[in-house]
Amino acid sequence: MFGDEKDRVLIKSNGEPTYFASDVAYHKDKFDRGFDLVIDVWGADHHGYVPRMKAAVQALGKSPDALQILLIQFVSLIKGGKLVPMSTRAGQFVTLREMMDEVGVDAMRYFFLMRKCDSHLDFDIDLAKSASTDNPVYYVQYASARIHSIFKEAASRGVAVVDPEKVELSMLSTEEEKALIKCLARFPEEIKKAANDLAPHILIYYVYDLAKAFHSFYNAHRVLGEENSLTNARLTLVRAVKVVLLNILHLLKINAPEVM
Repeated sequence: MFGDEKDRVLIKSNGEPTYFASDVAYHKDKFDRGFDLVIDVWGADHHGYVPRMKAAVQALGKSPDALQILLIQFVSLIKGGKLVPMSTRAGQFVTLREMMDEVGVDAMRYFFLMRKCDSHLDFDIDLAKSASTDNPVYYVQYASARIHSIFKEAASRGVAVVDPEKVELSMLSTEEEKALIKCLARFPEEIKKAANDLAPHILIYYVYDLAKAFHSFYNAHRVLGEENSLTNARLTLVRAVKVVLLNILHLLKINAPEVM
């Protein structure tokens, strides 16, 4: 019924509830508490369970669409260029705690969000631990550290950050500056799309693009030491990058270091 292939047992002949009964009760409690959308995160091996759970939600008087189920694919660990063997039968596995202790929480969060939930992830442990620009989380956090160093140096030189409304932003005319501004302008749409699609990986791609655009700008142009109007314009641009970068990293619960 309700789109499922057959009726499901909730109470066994001995009066004991089934596992499915507890699942139904769990979701009923969510809706009874006032939520109009429930999001479940399941392993991909539970895909056959989706129709019965949506049928149960419909039987509770809710739309099946009120329950959204994200199926997460498996993760393979790579170390030293080789696949780390894991088997539940053989008792060979690596815990999440062990991984966090080895590569750090920031790298764990970043790497696990790099792929769509329905895409397989090859987690390169050595890359996640490396302090190089090949490591995407290091590359993004390095942008944060560079931005902090710019404002620290500006303060040491007595260069104040001017009110943006008083800055001649028309001074920002190079290809790198324009590319960075265009990237910043994407921020609202990227946030909206990530939220609507339940797809945090969109923010991972965007924050990497932003870091890349900033590094290109930083490597091509001086911010300090130019004539005042240009310095003010570039400081304003860098401050805008700082605001957006910190907002995204805050949403992803990834640290924005001041020194690296």
